Amino acid sequence: MVHRVAVLALEGVYPFELTIPVRIFGTAEGPDGEPLYEVLTCTLTGAPVTTSADFAITVTHGAEALRTADTLVIPPFACGVEGPREWLPAELAAALALLPPRARIVSICTASYVLAAAGLLDGRRATTHWNEARNFQRTFPEVEVDENVLFVDDGQVLTAAGVAAGIDLCLHLVRRDHGSEVANRVARLCVVPPWREGGQAQYIERPMPEPEAATTAATRAWALQHLDEPLTLARLADHARMSVRTFCRRFVEEVGMPPGQWLAQRRVDHARRLLETTALPVDQVATRAGFGTSASLRQHLSATLGVSPTAYRQSFRTPAPTP
Repeated sequence: MVHRVAVLALEGVYPFELTIPVRIFGTAEGPDGEPLYEVLTCTLTGAPVTTSADFAITVTHGAEALRTADTLVIPPFACGVEGPREWLPAELAAALALLPPRARIVSICTASYVLAAAGLLDGRRATTHWNEARNFQRTFPEVEVDENVLFVDDGQVLTAAGVAAGIDLCLHLVRRDHGSEVANRVARLCVVPPWREGGQAQYIERPMPEPEAATTAATRAWALQHLDEPLTLARLADHARMSVRTFCRRFVEEVGMPPGQWLAQRRVDHARRLLETTALPVDQVATRAGFGTSASLRQHLSATLGVSPTAYRQSFRTPAPTP
């Protein structure tokens, strides 16, 4: 059955973010070219809404489309409200109540305020645009705000940071639903990277470094080509020609996470690709991804995705020759 995605356009919606879901999900196809998602754009009443630009949009569907949604995406909108209650007027609360209990709910950028005002982020980790993170945290202290990441997947509720991070999150959902090969094909057709390194830390306004200051970019690129080897902090710092302390500090400034965390994520990504596209035994996948043993791979995959390597392969295996 085709997965139905409802995109709720609220008054003052930002046009770019509004079109992200239909562009990403609408491009995803199965092995025989069949669409994997149905995307419905709706408003609260089915009537046209103004956008943040100099035009309005007309839609076919009203809030009733939420009754059959498997995923709801709320793009950001210009509304000029500040109080928590103002982010969730009665008609919007009534619309959200139409969602089936199983439905996923996704916010892009400052639409996270809507989810927080509805209590959907209470006790959860979430993100929003870095420029709004402090105000968001003050407004909703019960939410664990992470301003450094591009998106947060907390299971049924997902939040993306500003603008293009909505692309990252939608691609992540395609990858979560149908595997890396489908998501990578969507990314290629949309001419965007299948995933971006790091988080919002690289976009937050800071004083510009001196032109001669070294970066960790070359070392990150090198590490991706040597995931099957032991990559200690000392080895990475030596490649970057920095002390370990300087390397770690620069790495976090540029990527938004420590080197070890970044490396573990990249190894999990590589293991997933190998499980999906090759028939290699699990122990060989573990070796090529740099985990050393199948037990270590199983531990990392279970912690990241909640499944074993064998279960993941059964869900996402696509025929391809062993490299």
